[in-house]
Amino acid sequence: MQNWILLLVALGIILLGATVFTNGLEWFGKKLKLSDGAVGSIFAAIGTALPETLVPIVAIMFGTPESGHKIGVGAIIGAPFMLGTLAFFISGLAVIWNRKKRDDYPVMRVDTVVMRRDMEYFLVLYAVAIVASFLGGHPVVKTFIAMALFLTYGGYVLRTLRCENDVCHTVEESDLDPCYFAPRSHDPHMSIIGCQVLSSLLLIVWGSYIFVEKVQIISVQIGISPFILALIIAPIATELPEKFNSVIWINKGKDTLAIGNVTGAMVFQGSIITAIGIMMTDWQLNTAALLTVALTFASVGMAYLQIRIKKHLTPGTLLVGGVFYFLFLVLIFTGNI
Repeated sequence: MQNWILLLVALGIILLGATVFTNGLEWFGKKLKLSDGAVGSIFAAIGTALPETLVPIVAIMFGTPESGHKIGVGAIIGAPFMLGTLAFFISGLAVIWNRKKRDDYPVMRVDTVVMRRDMEYFLVLYAVAIVASFLGGHPVVKTFIAMALFLTYGGYVLRTLRCENDVCHTVEESDLDPCYFAPRSHDPHMSIIGCQVLSSLLLIVWGSYIFVEKVQIISVQIGISPFILALIIAPIATELPEKFNSVIWINKGKDTLAIGNVTGAMVFQGSIITAIGIMMTDWQLNTAALLTVALTFASVGMAYLQIRIKKHLTPGTLLVGGVFYFLFLVLIFTGNI
């Protein structure tokens, strides 16, 4: 029981750190007068994706050679799966819940250029990362693919910051919560924002270390593979910031920020985090991992096709992601995979 309590405490620490980190990055974006797309798809996305980046790194570096790698790969594969299914589902529900406030319902108020770009980057980069698992473990091949993923993500960041093909709408102060380290200030100093970001980063690392340690112990106690445990538990906890932020933004009618936060995090996870997995593990994916990958592609692919063909996005398409996630849980707990 004590290990379960400490596991929940660790998740709370991670969530607190991620929330404070995201707030700091959003204020950083405002100080630089960046666009909605840049803040949602890059700064908020990286901020909320940070826990699922650090959990596998901590697991691989400080966990036991076998279970540490399983926890790391589970967290890496589980993160985009959670976003592409459950986070989409929750976002769709939020839109339906607020339908009376929307004269244009069911069409969502998203910048389809931003959404299409994010999804295209994710689908391509994640596909390359998954293909890498079938190419063997030669160090040269792994290094080449990992570097390609890093560099391509860098190109995505530059393209988003330049607002190529976008109409740039800068983030207003009313869109943000007060800076947590300077709640009464309307223009906090950059040093305060930097201190907030670094402090929250330390919180996330600390929580991740406790989380990995307890997952290893609990997986042995209950006889479940640490891969499965990390695949289910880690993303649910570490993806909570995306879900909370997205629901809040949808309530405000800021659908581009809401969905961009999710899709931008998916691009980050499909490139940077998978590149870390390719470099630091043997990157061999089992049946459960490949199933989550297939379901992720199916859910994101449906949303992408609607944007590509109909030039808009509706909540009904996002709700399908919840069906895919539920299907996965049924297969896991019935022992079919």
